[in-house]
Amino acid sequence: MNPPPKLTSMTRKIELLAPAKDAPTAIAAIQSGADAVYIGAERFGARQAAANTIADIQKVTDFAHQYYAKVYVTLNILLYDDELPIAEKIIKQLYKIGIDGLIIQDVGLLELDLPPIPLIASTQMDNSTLEKIKFWQDVGFSRVILARELTLKEIRHIRSETSIELECFIHGSLCVGASGLCLLSYAIGGRSGNRGQCAQPCRRLYSLKDTTRETLVKDRYLLSLKDLNLSGYLEELIDAGVSAFKIEGRLKDIPYVVNTTAFYRQLLDKILEKKKLQKSSSDSVHLNFEPNLEKTFNRGFTDYGITGKVSNLGSIDTPKSIGEFLGVVKKMEKTFFLIDSKEELHNGDGICFFDRQQNLLGTTVNGVEGQKIYPKNINDIFEGQKIYRNLDYQFVHKLTNNPAERKIGLSIIIKETENGLILTGTDEDGNNAEVEIKSGKKPALKKETAKEAFHNQLTRLGNTIFECSDLKIETLDMYFVPASQLNEARRQLIEQLLKAREINRPRLISKISKNNIAFPQKHLSFIGNVLNNKAEDFYLRCGVTKNEPAAESGQDLTGQVVMKTKYCLRKELNLCRQTGSETSAEPLILQDEDGREYEVRFLCGNSASRACVALRRAGCGMEIYFGYSGD
Repeated sequence: MNPPPKLTSMTRKIELLAPAKDAPTAIAAIQSGADAVYIGAERFGARQAAANTIADIQKVTDFAHQYYAKVYVTLNILLYDDELPIAEKIIKQLYKIGIDGLIIQDVGLLELDLPPIPLIASTQMDNSTLEKIKFWQDVGFSRVILARELTLKEIRHIRSETSIELECFIHGSLCVGASGLCLLSYAIGGRSGNRGQCAQPCRRLYSLKDTTRETLVKDRYLLSLKDLNLSGYLEELIDAGVSAFKIEGRLKDIPYVVNTTAFYRQLLDKILEKKKLQKSSSDSVHLNFEPNLEKTFNRGFTDYGITGKVSNLGSIDTPKSIGEFLGVVKKMEKTFFLIDSKEELHNGDGICFFDRQQNLLGTTVNGVEGQKIYPKNINDIFEGQKIYRNLDYQFVHKLTNNPAERKIGLSIIIKETENGLILTGTDEDGNNAEVEIKSGKKPALKKETAKEAFHNQLTRLGNTIFECSDLKIETLDMYFVPASQLNEARRQLIEQLLKAREINRPRLISKISKNNIAFPQKHLSFIGNVLNNKAEDFYLRCGVTKNEPAAESGQDLTGQVVMKTKYCLRKELNLCRQTGSETSAEPLILQDEDGREYEVRFLCGNSASRACVALRRAGCGMEIYFGYSGD
């Protein structure tokens, strides 16, 4: 078994990273073309509802590694002191089963006796500045997950000054607050996003008032954002220095993950071919459906200001999925309506629409006759209304029934030896194996029939991960070999190739050594997220002289900033009247469904960058304070 050939020049590899709430979802993502998946550990993940046992993660790694795909595990919440020994034990178990990296938030873990496992700095660590990212690089992290607030220009600048791997989100649900810095859920009810327990207050109804308490907007989802979609910026992101493209959604179902992964796989493959770059895993993916991002969960899409222009971010009429736009109702009858649509509807489809009060309602389709649609409930449907499909029954059926196959290209050469034949198999990564057939060399009476037998038996790879793209017979004559011997030789060849692939599988070993690299700040407030003594020790070693405990230690957040965001309600609602660049607009009052009030302060022009680092000079944004004093 020879190792694959070494690359003669620096070859940059691009990774498509898919979410997985469990092992079946992870396997489906890999089959659909993911170069890597990220999945929650049994405890301490930022999605508490997406935990997985060590045994289940082992299944994922065993499956993924066949394709040289990677498995990253999330252990990315803040930890209390008594949880650190448990976390250390879990990390050692994860290392033992061969995961490829660990996504963390709590720096207290760096003070433990960790195995040499690559560490990835979670986006919860507020990776929004060059100084912070340089620090994680110098500490020894293998990769940072960039803050969603960053622009292309800022990513390019970070890449020009660093060498660490850069990962960014390209698709999925958006937190309105800067990751790791949002404490709204914790302030309201003690459920912290930094502990994997976010209650998603950003998806609730709010009213907006001015300081005279005049209502400007009543009962809308004012903090709910559309979903991220950077499919139009992948090439620019590659040029900016991003190596790993991440799809959000560790709570999403298999159809969503399969559809989204397959869509970005096709898109990236075209770009990589154009730019002569490689993906980070091995495969040829054969899809049995046509991916369409609008056909699975989405609230409408936004680029979240990736180019520096921030507008139309909100999904303020609903936090639910609206799916794909179908058309407009042309005519109403008692039991059906006519729709002007190029899309074909089917029985069992789910449709939704906004009523006259702009509330989202929905029903199912009971029958279709051309443009005549017979819904289960026709109430609240009217002429001129926009109709959306949030469940395409036939499409989802395709996504759950063998939607994709993933195969590794294999070439086989047949040569003769003194006593028989030898098969050499070489896969697309350069791994090879040999099997000898010692059956003598009996010339075939029917040469073409014998040749067909070689092709039929040796390329019939069935449920293996391989497909034979090239079979060459380089013998002096065509020989007869019984089908049973050819089948056995094929079985042995595949078995040896799988062993060779595992032996030669690329692995990254990374051991973080304790050092005294200076942290960019000398003082940390409660948003520094120091929740345990080990984290305090880490920052002390790195030159931080004052550490305020994290909010989750029991801090009273009354009057404190509980959310920082580049999203601006004034701009979204056309209430922005600012013309200067140095002053902020007048504060407003946000009131939730339970009558709680929050002060909203707006950050306009250059003041945004000074007031909130995470906004990264977006030119606008806001801070939400817990409570409103009326002063």
